[in-house]
Amino acid sequence: MSIEPGKREYLGLEVVIASERLRGLIRQAEQVAPTNATVLITGESGTGKEVIARAVHHHSARRAKSWVDINCTALPEHLVESELFGHERGAFSGADSTKAGLFEMAHEGTLFLDEIGDLDARAQVKLLRILDGAPYYRLGGVKKVHVDVRLVTATNQDLKTAAEQGRFRFDLYHRLCQVRLHVPPLRERREDIIPLATHFIETQKRELQISQEAVNILEAYSWPGNVRELRNVMIRAAVFAQGSEITVQDLPEECHQDAYASSLVSLSVLGEAERDAIAHVLQQADGHQQRAAQTLGISRRTLQRRIKSYGLRVERGVSVRV
Repeated sequence: MSIEPGKREYLGLEVVIASERLRGLIRQAEQVAPTNATVLITGESGTGKEVIARAVHHHSARRAKSWVDINCTALPEHLVESELFGHERGAFSGADSTKAGLFEMAHEGTLFLDEIGDLDARAQVKLLRILDGAPYYRLGGVKKVHVDVRLVTATNQDLKTAAEQGRFRFDLYHRLCQVRLHVPPLRERREDIIPLATHFIETQKRELQISQEAVNILEAYSWPGNVRELRNVMIRAAVFAQGSEITVQDLPEECHQDAYASSLVSLSVLGEAERDAIAHVLQQADGHQQRAAQTLGISRRTLQRRIKSYGLRVERGVSVRV
């Protein structure tokens, strides 16, 4: 199964796919999609976990049915059960009418629960029963509800560790993790940075380009906020750009600082490589500086400056680093 670089659309969300790692992840999503296995998507905040969840639904036999998604952190603690499983009129103060829960709304389709690690303990128990095929009651209800739902969840937490520490049910963790898909951070798939940046710019000003200097900084930055941070940076840059291209001056200071630190590391590595090369050539030339300079293609005076700069002690027959 081959995934070509380019753009795809999942449930109205346009997705940019460039790196081999992301293409491999989409291939996995396509493979698991036709099954009924529950899928746990892991990764740092802002990496695009919802994109993978949408891809699973898009390629499944349920694609013509409902797609329902909710961030568990957005559910008020006292309303979690009501939102997920519904309630009958009068079930609690303020329940003025009967309400279907998200599971009923997703019947025969897919329910995506983002940040599942924040789900409270009571809801975890009920969720486990539903995953095992058991019908359930709405809050205050007397009639059991049966649903057929494909469940996809996501988290930026280490759920296994949370389970070992008693903060998450171990049995639920294993039930959710029939298939685990991990979304790597943006810093580990740098081939996606510029295609994504270009895409985000085009949503604001299609004619804008990115200068080569800005490209270098974008590629060197570590993107701790991942794709979400890149989107915000590029949209802001596009809005305030004065000319026909986004320049270094249009990028935030933190991008510059990270790129500067990266360049210092690169220079340090290059310096070490040159020092080792000079020491090796001097060794081969038995410490004869004129012969070593000719081999290196530099003047003897330049070689002497390098020897002094790198702290090399040269003796005939041997060259020793100090």
